[in-house]
Amino acid sequence: MEKTICSEIVKTSLDARGWTQKRLADEVGVTGQSVTNWLKGVDFPRPDKLLKLATTLRLSFDELVMSSTPKPIVAFRKKAGTKSTDEHITKAMAMGAMLQPVIPYLPANPALRLQIPDPSIDYKVMQSLVANVREKHLGIGMTAELQYQHLIGEFESNGAVIIPVLWGKKDQHKNALHIHLPAENVTFIYLNLDTHIEDFKFWMAHELAHVYTPKLAGKDEGEDFADAFAGALLVPRELARAVYAEMNRKGKTAELRALQKLASAHKISLYTVFKQVSAYAKADGLPQLTVSEKDIHATRANLQGQLVSEVLFSSMPPEPKTYLAAADSIFRSAFFHALQSLMKERGTGAGYVQQLLDVSLKDAKAIHAELLR
Repeated sequence: MEKTICSEIVKTSLDARGWTQKRLADEVGVTGQSVTNWLKGVDFPRPDKLLKLATTLRLSFDELVMSSTPKPIVAFRKKAGTKSTDEHITKAMAMGAMLQPVIPYLPANPALRLQIPDPSIDYKVMQSLVANVREKHLGIGMTAELQYQHLIGEFESNGAVIIPVLWGKKDQHKNALHIHLPAENVTFIYLNLDTHIEDFKFWMAHELAHVYTPKLAGKDEGEDFADAFAGALLVPRELARAVYAEMNRKGKTAELRALQKLASAHKISLYTVFKQVSAYAKADGLPQLTVSEKDIHATRANLQGQLVSEVLFSSMPPEPKTYLAAADSIFRSAFFHALQSLMKERGTGAGYVQQLLDVSLKDAKAIHAELLR
């Protein structure tokens, strides 16, 4: 991807502030020559400097960068309607641009992929879609537990590359990050392993929805569809109906017990089960649950499980060798093999690893050294 900084936009922004290029260089933390090279198209800033440049000038990635090929499409898993800021988006776009050199070292893309042409969040339409995915693509029935390996295999079948990362516990952003490179038709899915075990399947199913609907990725309607799809895939109508029947209108305690039973058996969030059973009741014109969303959140707070990283690794942070082995054996990720080949062929340094994984330089150096062993 040939990228250059839009010099006219930068110069206009500097003029509006009364700044010189030297002042901009000081604000960004680079030399004046670096800024000159960026504006002349001789060089392009690294992701961290691109992000600093964008935030300093209050410019978006689209305003700041000119590219000869389609720009990366990014999507965040959002929580409670949280909006991605320009800073989040610019950083993700920069990471997407940095991923392009890895692509030639990845396995060939599968030719056949599932694409949903007319995505809808209508309950009945969604249930039909989920039945198709579960039975024809995942090979499981409508009441079977959706397991991690089903989702991992489906990512692989649809040309999506999983990148498991350790980003710490995030309340609003970066539980997962979707980056699609349109020109190469390759999707990268960053999955944050520092996520509670009961929520992890939902994040994965949400990202799978983005893989199925690339045209909606990065749009609000895409987030709405992905949330609806993830819930329905984890708790289809048949499961919701069984839970509702078990409650048998016996009151709040019985309802909570039935919801918890399914959540525990399928290793998913109590809230996800509650939402899907409530949606089933509404769609079929049945009485709504006695238990409220407030009750669910209060109960859920006392049932929070371990982080995925704590389940996978005996000590935290894991040794690079252990971390890379998990990426390979558990998540079947081709990413680190491709990155290793790129590093050995081109002599790529730890700074590049730091930018791709969005980790500290210390961690990047450790991973870099392990890949070069």
